[in-house]
Amino acid sequence: MSLYGRIFAAGYDALMAGPEKAGLSERRAKLLSDASGQVLEIGGGTGANLPFYGPAVEAIVVTEPEEPMARRLEQKLTDSPRRVRVVRARAEQLPFEDGSFDCAVSTLVLCTVEDPARALSEIRRVLKPDGRLLFLEHVRAEDPQLARWQDRLHGPWRWFGHGCNCNRATLGAIGESGFSVSDVEHDRMRKAPPIVRPLIVGAARPLS
Repeated sequence: MSLYGRIFAAGYDALMAGPEKAGLSERRAKLLSDASGQVLEIGGGTGANLPFYGPAVEAIVVTEPEEPMARRLEQKLTDSPRRVRVVRARAEQLPFEDGSFDCAVSTLVLCTVEDPARALSEIRRVLKPDGRLLFLEHVRAEDPQLARWQDRLHGPWRWFGHGCNCNRATLGAIGESGFSVSDVEHDRMRKAPPIVRPLIVGAARPLS
């Protein structure tokens, strides 16, 4: 548990307050209104998604490998009426049986996993054959000039963002990992630094 990890966790909600108020929370709410059944959320952080799960969700398991984040998440759950279980696990090594979940949720997390292909493969493994992956991720810009800036600033941003990669082509990675993307919208994360503004929001299903 690094010192910067503790600092980053302590300041994360304040850091994201601007983007959340500028439309990110609305995006979360719209996306998660489609969640149902047994839900697995990958890298839940401090629990920004929890208020937006609807009545169709039966139970939620949230994985979070960063101890400072997991502790803050658990603090938020003390007064929660929902059935939520926090599991300290990396997305690349999920401690669940095959086909355990109806829905998986990934919001602003595939930018930080060490091995996106392996993480997506694990998500696919633990989903039921008719399950869905709901995702909201900032991605590599389609605009070449902004993409070049993402590449230039990748190193310092990765340090500042505690492992966040601002230039990942995440939509392509989802498709290359055994998912069929059934729905995707391109947007931008307002009130965020330009290199992390390009946003994708959508749903994918495991290929049989």
